Amino acid sequence: MARPSLRVIAGDLASTIVNDTVAVAEAAIDLVLPEDGTPIDENSTQPKTKTPRLSNVPRVAVIGGGVAGMAAALQLAQQGKKGVKVTLFEATSELGGKVKLHEVAGHQLDAGAESMIVARPEAIELVKAVGLGRDLVAPKTTSASIWRRGKLRPIPKGLVGGVPTDLQALAASELMSLQGLMRLPLDHVLNQTVIEDDVSLGEYVGARLGREAVDALVDPLIGGVYAGWPDDLSFEMTMPALFRLARHEKSLLQAAQETKNAGESQSGDPDVPLFMGLKGGIGRLIAATRTKLESKNVKVRTEAVVTGLRPYENGWRLAVNTGHKVERHNFDAVILALPAPGAARLLRKPNTPASSILDGINYASVGLVTLVYDRKHVPSSLTGSGLLVPSDAGMGTKAATFVSNKWGWVDSEEDFIVRVSMGRFGQSDLLQVDDTELVNLAGDELNSMTGLPTEVKAANITRWGGALPQYAVGHRGRMAKVRELLVDTPGIAVCGAAYDGVGLSACISSANIAAGQIATYVKQQKELARG
Repeated sequence: MARPSLRVIAGDLASTIVNDTVAVAEAAIDLVLPEDGTPIDENSTQPKTKTPRLSNVPRVAVIGGGVAGMAAALQLAQQGKKGVKVTLFEATSELGGKVKLHEVAGHQLDAGAESMIVARPEAIELVKAVGLGRDLVAPKTTSASIWRRGKLRPIPKGLVGGVPTDLQALAASELMSLQGLMRLPLDHVLNQTVIEDDVSLGEYVGARLGREAVDALVDPLIGGVYAGWPDDLSFEMTMPALFRLARHEKSLLQAAQETKNAGESQSGDPDVPLFMGLKGGIGRLIAATRTKLESKNVKVRTEAVVTGLRPYENGWRLAVNTGHKVERHNFDAVILALPAPGAARLLRKPNTPASSILDGINYASVGLVTLVYDRKHVPSSLTGSGLLVPSDAGMGTKAATFVSNKWGWVDSEEDFIVRVSMGRFGQSDLLQVDDTELVNLAGDELNSMTGLPTEVKAANITRWGGALPQYAVGHRGRMAKVRELLVDTPGIAVCGAAYDGVGLSACISSANIAAGQIATYVKQQKELARG
């Protein structure tokens, strides 16, 4: 089996460190409407007629106005006036999906993603493309801690997705017991664990390094990123670079060291930060991208719920519910930039097998509690960018970011701001309590871990229902199958966090791939039309 290249390993390593809306009558898609989208006249006696090809310039619909949908629309629109005519449909009143800003106690802050990984270029390239490149900023600090055995302990250097490469640094952190530390070197003498296909991340690491390594190291890091459980998650999806090498190496520790070396070799500059943010918040990316889209003549439709998708002549017919009427629009091609349940619903009739696979993806709901403290009462010992909490601590908190320590642009002499991420897959009950109870829980848990006061100056809660797809074992293969099945429905492509990864760059990468597929398709259709 060929050994993967350093570039592939490094790219995958970067990925490691990192609405469904209410369905309206799908039958609306079969109703014939005027091209201008006027309402259905249910009393009309006019017969149904076929609609001819709409224009010499192919029309593409992008359904879903999150980051992936916006990136796909922009990628298509940049082909110029003679390329395609793009319409972006978003069911809610705002674009951006899980990337947005909110104001708390006079501070403009991110209510979703707050940083971009540097080793993968897609997100930073988009930032630059929409004119925000000058506002890229590195964190003031990246040091963080894990709450373990009743104390905050520093995350040791050299972890690769929770797998250690520096055992001395790990020992110094006191994250693991002496017994747990002594179990780690057995990895070098155990027989190789054969990986025929994908395997459970927690079970594999546990078999090689012992269960304590999973609980103390892998669980808090994976919980912070995916809001899931190591035993339920795919090794291939959550740690793709390490997965590749673990299939060749007898020792997981050795595979982790090689993965780390490959990443360092690829980056070349030890001073380059791992993550970047934006002055004023990553959420600024959404307004800037919308402005760019509209400058490229992309038609943006918000509060427009696509309720049906059917083949029609040489393209696709969409039923769009705007709240007061149902419209019908024809397109040559469609990109579904939706969470898996929404994409599954629209594909149910056009491609039932692909729909069934997407229906099987579970999602975790999470809550973000933003707390503002009086800086005078913040312990001077509270340094670093934040903390992670393993699941065996029995807390609702899975991670906290000390925003005022991490980002210089939100620094304040009076206020100290903390973002608390709460909930994992299967813990939806935690997020169904009222706001006061959730704020009190977050505050009490922070108090017990950090010494922060229980009294806050201000608080804000953002509940993200169905926020993070859960990559069960075999996920990558199933998503490859979805894309293979879509070959049978020409002119449809998919993108978003369900397919290739949850980070901004992973979502944008999948959007670029989908846009490329559709651009190639419409070009081929134009050539066929010319004969």
